Amino acid sequence: MSQPTPLSLELPAGTHALCTCGQSKNGRFCDGSHQGSDFKPEILTLDEAKTVYLCTCGTTKSSPYCDGSHLKL
Repeated sequence: MSQPTPLSLELPAGTHALCTCGQSKNGRFCDGSHQGSDFKPEILTLDEAKTVYLCTCGTTKSSPYCDGSHLKL
């Protein structure tokens, strides 16, 4: 079984709604598929364009960012 790795995304400055329900057809970005559930998108606001590394293992303590927790799985 392969170890999870963070998702690297180059994002422009601005506000981004990240999917937390896993049902979005827009990849990691919210498309409203969570409507009617207890899920809410995670809002990420960037002051400038940058590359972010998002957690894919679900164990990070600094959500939505990867903190290396996957290395201990």
